[in-house]
Amino acid sequence: MRLTLPVLVLVAVMAMLMLRGYVHSEILADHRIRPEAASDRVPEKILDGGPVIDTRGGRTTSLRIPDHRLVLTFDDGPDPTWTPKVLDVLKKHHAHAVFFVTGTMTSRSPRLVRRMVAEGHEVGVHTFSHPDLSYQSKKRIDWELSQTQLAITGAAGIRTSLFRPPYSSFADAMDNRSWPVTRYIGSRGYITVVNNTDSEDWRKPGVDAIVRNATPHDGRGAIVLMHDSGGDRHQTVQALDRLIPQLQRRGYTFGNLTEVLNAPSAHTPVTGPDLWQGRAWISLVQAADGATDVLVAGLAVVGAAVLARFALMLWLSFVHARRVRRGSFSWGPPVTEPVSVLVPAYNEAKCIENTVRSLTASEHPVEILVVDDGSSDGTARIVEDLALPDVRVIRQTNAGKPAALNRGLAHARHDIVVMMDGDTVFEPATVGELVQPFGDPRVGAVAGNAKVGNRDSLIGAWQHIEYVMGFNLDRRMYDVLRCMPTIPGAVGAFRRTALERVGGMSDDTLAEDTDITMAIHRDGWRVVYAERARAWTEAPESVSQLWSQRYRWSYGTMQAIWKHRGALLDRGPSGRFGRVGLPLVSLFMVVAPLLAPLIDAFLLYGIVFGPTQKTIGAWLGVLAVQAVCAAYAFRLDRERMTHLVSLPLQQILYRQLMYVVLLQSWITALTGGRLRWQKLRRTGVVEAPGGGVDQAKGRQPA
Repeated sequence: MRLTLPVLVLVAVMAMLMLRGYVHSEILADHRIRPEAASDRVPEKILDGGPVIDTRGGRTTSLRIPDHRLVLTFDDGPDPTWTPKVLDVLKKHHAHAVFFVTGTMTSRSPRLVRRMVAEGHEVGVHTFSHPDLSYQSKKRIDWELSQTQLAITGAAGIRTSLFRPPYSSFADAMDNRSWPVTRYIGSRGYITVVNNTDSEDWRKPGVDAIVRNATPHDGRGAIVLMHDSGGDRHQTVQALDRLIPQLQRRGYTFGNLTEVLNAPSAHTPVTGPDLWQGRAWISLVQAADGATDVLVAGLAVVGAAVLARFALMLWLSFVHARRVRRGSFSWGPPVTEPVSVLVPAYNEAKCIENTVRSLTASEHPVEILVVDDGSSDGTARIVEDLALPDVRVIRQTNAGKPAALNRGLAHARHDIVVMMDGDTVFEPATVGELVQPFGDPRVGAVAGNAKVGNRDSLIGAWQHIEYVMGFNLDRRMYDVLRCMPTIPGAVGAFRRTALERVGGMSDDTLAEDTDITMAIHRDGWRVVYAERARAWTEAPESVSQLWSQRYRWSYGTMQAIWKHRGALLDRGPSGRFGRVGLPLVSLFMVVAPLLAPLIDAFLLYGIVFGPTQKTIGAWLGVLAVQAVCAAYAFRLDRERMTHLVSLPLQQILYRQLMYVVLLQSWITALTGGRLRWQKLRRTGVVEAPGGGVDQAKGRQPA
């Protein structure tokens, strides 16, 4: 299910886009128009004959329209705006006409074709996607005919024997390129209908000119070419309302082609499987159009929300930086008392020495408690062999990170507790910077500035961008809004009282850091961000490891949101978090990323099928906005801008992985699946810049 469902969703979306593109003439459309050619192979009786050409059964005949009879024909529809207006005018003056419809427009507006037939008009085939058939193979011609008939059948339950080729004109314009097509069309059972009076409404010459062009001379009969689609047709509608009564007063009658020629109806009712096949086609097209419109509207809303979030994030990050960097800024009295640092460790043999030694170099007095959670690689023994002062090792059987932290909290001696991961390295000033906000008695927890230490690889550089832009810039915004959703497990500090009041660390979710942060908010405490409390953590170095980590993060975040959903109805600080923090986290960490792959699907579609330039321009515009945000975040964190070179590639590749991870988390949640902790493989290469750990030997330099 977790693999099949995403594949099925992707296939369904792409199939829907392809179907919509096909019926909107964006896929397989051919807009070439062949120039005039010689006509020496066209029979003279066709060139000199009438506008109705019958080549069925090997015949080569043409028919003229009787005097004082007029057949109004409308090409390229049905159009949802103009065709109803044309039908209204015809109904007003009790006139019939022939509508040569395209399959694309019929598929999209089937009710109008149904109305045409119901009101006594005739319908003809004008191909599916309006190509010049002289360029097409017989197989493509058959496809154009059959697909249009399928759409007409689905719309009105009929088939028609009338056909008008795209870009057609008078009979004397038939040439050596179009005549073979006309003969082939006849062999398929169709009568070809051209015209002998062109209103030239497609030029939009004005109502008077259209009426003048459409009026036959000397009472002769005519087939008049007009259009009910292809742009603004208000001149056509107005001209029609004037033309019909004017010619009726002159003795003209307006009828269908078969009425005028006193011939059997061009319509044949369709029943059985063919009818249901046509209806199924119309239903699929309507579903694809409707679903695409909903997706486009949803993406527009989400896109606007994301851009608004970028703007809000930049503004509030500026407000946060300006506030905490003022020389007069202070959280309160300096915090100088010792703190307890809890280091939960499970099989951290490769990096635990670097972690502990970085803590012993702290400028702030610390008590270090390494809680070994049943490691099998000698993690506890390595720490004990270091014999460092103020470092204690607490052993327990494997019970998970929350249990290890609670065990450490029970043995901690001080009122402020710092929590970090066993693969993380602190700078000497980190602890001191992290605990200063506790000078404000309202602060219950503090988020530090987690940084990627192993950023030299491409995947490490991508995570570095994500940490600086996506996490720390977010935390500045959430700090100002007082709804910080997560204290990072790599570097966070808590007031012991706050932890005890919410019951300590919980194993209800896989994101215990998000869970405890939300619980502290709901208990009425402030949660803030300390930008100078830097910690260097080892990020996953392979796709599989990154997948495991982010899968757990996203699923755990969803669990935490659901667990604390009651905050939406709370009052006070808990209600503020519930009505500000939870919606922001839900929208931008759970919902919006789930829809984001659709943006890439539309992007790919736009690049391949057009409009290519606009699509690429829009994508570059969004990338530029992200680049501005990333550059500002890097500037705030005083990071080198060189890593941003990989930002475009990150948006193309790395982002897709995050999409799939989130989708998998959704599926796990919806199917009731369970996800376990998965231990990441560490290399122990991370050290704090300027810190005193020899990376090659893992020892302090002599």
